[in-house]
Amino acid sequence: MTDRYSLLILPGDGIGPEVMAEVVKVIDWFQAHRGMAFDVSHDLVGGAAYDAHGAPLSDATMARAQAVDAVLLGAVGGPKYDALDFSLKPERGLLRLRKEMDLFANLRPAQCFEALADFSSLKREIVAGLDLLIVRELTSGIYFGEPRGIHSDDNNPDNEGGRVGINTQRYTSGEIRRVARSAFELARKRGNRVCSMEKANVMESGILWREEVTWVHQNEYPDVELSHMYADNGAMQLVRNPRQFDVIVTDNLFGDILSDAAAMLTGSLGMLPSASLGAPMANGRPKALYEPVHGSAPDIAGKALANPIACILSFAMALRYSFGELAAADALEAAVERVLSDGVRTADLMGPEGGHPVSTAEMGDKIIAALEA
Repeated sequence: MTDRYSLLILPGDGIGPEVMAEVVKVIDWFQAHRGMAFDVSHDLVGGAAYDAHGAPLSDATMARAQAVDAVLLGAVGGPKYDALDFSLKPERGLLRLRKEMDLFANLRPAQCFEALADFSSLKREIVAGLDLLIVRELTSGIYFGEPRGIHSDDNNPDNEGGRVGINTQRYTSGEIRRVARSAFELARKRGNRVCSMEKANVMESGILWREEVTWVHQNEYPDVELSHMYADNGAMQLVRNPRQFDVIVTDNLFGDILSDAAAMLTGSLGMLPSASLGAPMANGRPKALYEPVHGSAPDIAGKALANPIACILSFAMALRYSFGELAAADALEAAVERVLSDGVRTADLMGPEGGHPVSTAEMGDKIIAALEA
């Protein structure tokens, strides 16, 4: 009997509904032509949820997200919601999903398709063939550590302005070990190399990070090659020789910075998917949230200009990491590459030679045609 996969779709705001409509086409194609079965439900997140419920994520939606095999999210946010209280901003809905699902490993691939090598901010010879994966710890570190806040600094007469801002970088051994295991497991399915990045030269949390990653390597994954690098050097190496890396594992802060730097190597944010994974559920599948890296792009929302590839590739990651449908994931990624090689472009991928870009829906149709071919 064919497995059934439960999937909650949260289109969100801005271009989210437009790009997600193309993913739904792809899901329908796999059901019709590959015998796959998906139980798909839809709900609201971000500004759309605030408009409907007065909160960026309702409790009912959160419960649904906890119950499914995977969540696929489009984008959240927009200028309409800028004046809202911080606790009600659209982005809080995404952060709640990550926190309550305990999605501790954020996977950010940076792959440069051959047809887009000239779109990178770096020279073709630097990025052509690039295929690296950044594994970012997502639920701890300086973004969550206590104490934090902005406080009066009345006891320091030399402090002009009289205030102090505090954030605390905090990691436990267990938090480091579990994300390190994720990186080593992924490396075994790729080039079998992990580079761990931190700042052990100036931060005690960096020393702990290096020691715990080394412990996991020595005791559980001695077959995987491990190297260490200071995060500032890692940023330099990403723009100097990015193809030296296979899997990079790093903390929340450095992962935030390094993954965005790596994103620009590929030519367009419209090409970049991501996955956030947690512990296995009772059925053995990990808690999982998949989303494109790009934002809600309100300036082009509703104009059929958005590139749906990042969202489609996010679904390919779901096929690979949540559903174990490796052949289907390979086929979808190959279809995207084939379409790009044929010169099909959305507006964000138009080069100096000009031409006529396809619409969001036309790009989705081209990818489905490539699947059928």
